[in-house]
Amino acid sequence: MFKKGTKLYSIFTGKCPHCHEGKFFKYPFTIKPSKILKIYDNCEVCNQKYMLEPSFYYGAMYVNYGLSVATFVAVFIIAKVLLGLTILESFIAIIIVSILLTPFCLRLSRIIWINIFVHYKKKK
Repeated sequence: MFKKGTKLYSIFTGKCPHCHEGKFFKYPFTIKPSKILKIYDNCEVCNQKYMLEPSFYYGAMYVNYGLSVATFVAVFIIAKVLLGLTILESFIAIIIVSILLTPFCLRLSRIIWINIFVHYKKKK
């Protein structure tokens, strides 16, 4: 779907942003709170360090905020315009969808954040 060497490949496959081969997250997608955000210290293939500096992933909160707002707007438009729900029902739909998508958005925001700073390098 996405070509190796692109940011989208790394983001949607959960691979190392530097080599696109090593895993980024320690566990496959899970809803267990203690395992959702666990990442490796380094890539097992290219040894890219994932924690670039102390508190590096605090910036991912801004990415998560953007993803959340986009989700809220999309759910509201679908609920209100397409399904014809009331305002209260639309907000309930937003709350339910946001709770269900929280683990996915947290992981997605972290890998998007590191992809902003780490670039792909082909093997020689």
